Amino acid sequence: MSPSPDKDGGQATIRGVLDGCADCDTCRFLMDECCLLFPDLYRLYDREKEQGCVVGKQDLRRLAELCTLCGLCPCPDIPMQVIQGKTERVRTEGMPLAINLLADMQRFGRLGALAPKAINLALSFTPTQRLAQKTAGIHPRRQLPRLPDESFFAWARRNRLGRKPQGKAKVAYFAGCSAGYLFPQVARAAVAVLQRSGVAVFVPPQQCCGMPTLVEGDAKTTLRRARFNLNVLLEALRDGFDIVCSCPTCGFLMKVLLKDRAYYADAYQRKVGAGADEVKVPGTQKAVPDGFVHLKKSMYEKILKDDGYFSDIDPLERIELAENIMDLGEYLDHLGQDGGLKPCFGEVKGRMVYYQPCHQRQQNVGSPYPDLLRRIPGLAVTAVGGPLDCCGMGGSLGFKKDFYDGSLRLATPLIRKIQAAAPEAIITDCLSCRLQFQHLLPFPVMHPIEVLSNALEKTDPGKENQ
Repeated sequence: MSPSPDKDGGQATIRGVLDGCADCDTCRFLMDECCLLFPDLYRLYDREKEQGCVVGKQDLRRLAELCTLCGLCPCPDIPMQVIQGKTERVRTEGMPLAINLLADMQRFGRLGALAPKAINLALSFTPTQRLAQKTAGIHPRRQLPRLPDESFFAWARRNRLGRKPQGKAKVAYFAGCSAGYLFPQVARAAVAVLQRSGVAVFVPPQQCCGMPTLVEGDAKTTLRRARFNLNVLLEALRDGFDIVCSCPTCGFLMKVLLKDRAYYADAYQRKVGAGADEVKVPGTQKAVPDGFVHLKKSMYEKILKDDGYFSDIDPLERIELAENIMDLGEYLDHLGQDGGLKPCFGEVKGRMVYYQPCHQRQQNVGSPYPDLLRRIPGLAVTAVGGPLDCCGMGGSLGFKKDFYDGSLRLATPLIRKIQAAAPEAIITDCLSCRLQFQHLLPFPVMHPIEVLSNALEKTDPGKENQ
């Protein structure tokens, strides 16, 4: 499924998704409330079968715009095929200006960092704001987030975090664009908690993880940025750094999507010593004695191939990064189990709910933050949301004029659960969810690392090492 030009603008690919999913029918009811794609897909299929109304080009185009790549559907190949269809269309027709402006968070963040006060002032005037919304295709009810006076990356440079530190416990921290340019307090809190835990922090050069441009079908930009980050982070890994990421979406891309189908590559099969008529696929130790599922190559070689979105990048390097990058909560949890996380938390009074975002759930790292938060005296934290609940924001998609109503419809079940809990504040790892909650709810929203950092700030220094 490597990105390639397609004369029909991706119609055949999206049509293949429609036929395959309709034939399976599993997601007709499973994904009815938590997805926009599948309800519309089955509606179009049923109409075609019952009324003879052929699903046309515009229907297929609209269908491709409904996938947020949340990762909740049971077949991971399906959303990536949808993205492939969009990629083929972009290669054929180009990227519309409005989508290009909206999806490139890195460019927006870097330009905004040059004169944040001037931009905030300009956008505070209604005519300027409306012009910006119209140019970028933003729904009039969505407000662009205010730019901070200083980005995290500027702060990191000022504090010399771009220099590689020495020591045994050290991490290379991938902050991501949202924490880097919009919510620098989150990234600064991550640095504070790590340093307070005795871990030296290195902030390497980094670009957008690529998820916003991936979702919009911009393969060229996505692959270029993915290669840059992979090279930088692997260099740090080989220099003895642990790799951590505080953004679930960045982590999902680098931990899950990047290695998609890489295990089927010939280079990996040679590395793990697969036989001539064998394909070895990593499994769980509990399920198989040697950690691999053994498949007959003669039966599966035509379908088990490294032909995914990132197949042009070295498969062994993709696997190496994916298997070594850690969610920040996961890293702190492991640090605590190894006896490395020893700070005493000060009291933080409050009754809060914690929502574990879609992209964090898809990394198979459990839910480490609630256990860490429960160590804070005075803080009552209740988990909210089920396995199929989603905030519906979808990153930059939630800002789109044509996606706005669908975004709110996806969010409704989760929003009602939060309202029923009536918390004093909401805790979630995802800054995209944060934007959605700030838009729809009156409660303050924080990243769990901010809460942990606040608790550390309230610590009596004399009790720190007791």
